[in-house]
Amino acid sequence: MANRIERAKMPELTAKDGRTPMPPPAREIAALRENIRYHLHRYHVLDDPELADSEFDALLDRLVELENEHPDLVTPDSPTQRVGAEPSARFAAVAHELPMLSLDKCASKEEFIDWEARCRTRVGYEGELEFTCEPKIDGVAVSLIYENGVLVRGATRGDGSSGEDITANVRTVPAVPLRLLGDTYPATLEVRGEIYMPLDGFRAFNEAAASAGERLLVNPRNAAAGSLRQLDPKLTASRPLSMYCYSAGLRGDWEPDTQWQVLEAFRRWGLRVNERVVRVAGVEACLDYVRLLLEEKDSLGYDADGVVVKVNDFGMQDALGTVTRRPRWAIAYKYPAQAATTVLKGVEFQVGRTGAITPVAKLEPVFVGGATVSNATLHNMDEVERLDLHLGDTVMVHRAGDVIPQVTKVIESKRPGDARSVAMPQRCPACDTPIERPEGEAVARCPAGLTCPAQRKESLKHFASRLAMDIEGLGDKLVDQLVERGMVKDPADLYGLDVDAVESLERMGPKSARNVIDALRASKHTTFARFIYALGIREVGETTAANLANHFRSLDALNGSSEEALNEVPDVGPIVASRIRSFFDDEDNRGVVARLIEQDIHWPTPARPAKSPLAGETWVLTGTLSTMTRNEARAHLVKLGAKVAGSVSGATTRVVAGPGAGSKAKKAAELEIPVMDETDFVAMLAEHEARGSG
Repeated sequence: MANRIERAKMPELTAKDGRTPMPPPAREIAALRENIRYHLHRYHVLDDPELADSEFDALLDRLVELENEHPDLVTPDSPTQRVGAEPSARFAAVAHELPMLSLDKCASKEEFIDWEARCRTRVGYEGELEFTCEPKIDGVAVSLIYENGVLVRGATRGDGSSGEDITANVRTVPAVPLRLLGDTYPATLEVRGEIYMPLDGFRAFNEAAASAGERLLVNPRNAAAGSLRQLDPKLTASRPLSMYCYSAGLRGDWEPDTQWQVLEAFRRWGLRVNERVVRVAGVEACLDYVRLLLEEKDSLGYDADGVVVKVNDFGMQDALGTVTRRPRWAIAYKYPAQAATTVLKGVEFQVGRTGAITPVAKLEPVFVGGATVSNATLHNMDEVERLDLHLGDTVMVHRAGDVIPQVTKVIESKRPGDARSVAMPQRCPACDTPIERPEGEAVARCPAGLTCPAQRKESLKHFASRLAMDIEGLGDKLVDQLVERGMVKDPADLYGLDVDAVESLERMGPKSARNVIDALRASKHTTFARFIYALGIREVGETTAANLANHFRSLDALNGSSEEALNEVPDVGPIVASRIRSFFDDEDNRGVVARLIEQDIHWPTPARPAKSPLAGETWVLTGTLSTMTRNEARAHLVKLGAKVAGSVSGATTRVVAGPGAGSKAKKAAELEIPVMDETDFVAMLAEHEARGSG
């Protein structure tokens, strides 16, 4: 064992310029760091330690001693720097340059087969697709940024677009390397993965906490999330956390062709990849993996609530694309949720933004799926009738992760003699308007619209939400007060508020009130797509709103469109077209829209070319561009009508190759596909822009 410790002291290390030898302390410090990183990797990633704890501690103690003697030689990526940052007053916001997407889910063999068939149809592939399959760990999704192999930032997933900066805390997680191994990694690399708390560590922590009379952790997932959000990194370091890495976001000039290549590279660079991830071909192989992992689920050593399946080929992933922040090329096969029984005490009926009346079960509190549940969704009255639900029934409640708890079964043998059936109210619980349930629809609705205070509140909350008008500070509680005091009846009224009016509300001071008014003023400059989405038209989500904005380009054109014209818009079918037309035919809605425009809400209206000049073409970007990011180049091409693919094939029209272009440029040459350098590409964009504005 002593030979292993000495091994790292033997190399004659030099300074970075390769000429001047390091002084003895720097030489020993560099050797110790290299040796310690090696053993940390074996212990936390490979689970195959070569040193006893006391021997490893001796190495680390020596490094601490030398760094204390020579503080000028301490570097941020030293193994001694995992803990030591001062507690933060708060977490800074981090914008993800590439969104961290959510996954669609399935819960049956039939649903999975349908998904796989859709994938093959969309890419026009008749053979068996290749997939990667891995456990879906119930932890916290994080993003790690490495610059030149050194960890420089860690962030939570947040809402997918932005998260919290938890760099100081992720540095304390032993399985997160502070420096990557080798030298083949790209200059900038974003690693995405799941930080979780192993079950053994969770139980041990709770046993120690119980013995000390301290508060226990609720469940491994919440424990991991809470640990990463500690203001003092030393508290995070005291928690038994680990991490598995599963994908790459930003990749610099690194251009892998498959998900499997990414995982293999991660292993080479010292990043921990789940040992149970497999590469398989065909739907049946995926289902076999799902069944096998379910059988072994209780022996994994961590909470896993399903399997993540991804199309392996990146070219196919690009062809499949994403929809509403969810990739079409991946799916989470969810295992049966955790369940518990409890008593139904009552049913409340809530009114949503579109007037939908939703029954909500009020339960005797029960601990299920790692949380205490007292409310559960009943979806609609069809579901209530299917369950034959009665007040006082003993019911089965399912909950998994952050999924809304739901009542799935009634235990009829435990029904009390005085149990009463659940009936839909005849009038809206918020405004007393008679409830309507059109024939053939599962959902009953209040038709009162914005005259109903519940719908008014929900419409205002939607209007102010981040993906709509993004009015920072106008939260749910503030909206509730504005409606309840009669200060705001529709979205246009928001822009008539002043600082004094907002300051009069509970928990609002002068500064907070000023911030809200400033946010309202800033929201007046928006995009047409955001404005359409903010109107809250039934069935019109974020993607549909963007398609409508791109197609019509002006509010007058959209307002005056027929159902036939609306049907020509991508993602708009007969039902959605009918909803849009009904919205603009309503006199009250037209009045609100007109008043919003009177408040100087505006957006840029780019010229619409007569014909997309690159329509029907497929372009590929490779290498590093100096005048713009690759995402910006992609946006320019899409705007011109081109499809941007991730790999070169016979269907590729042209390749844009910047410095560092590798295999894609070579393949383009083999297939005799034209290759354009950055100078010509920028000139082409400028030429099309000039034509479009002429």
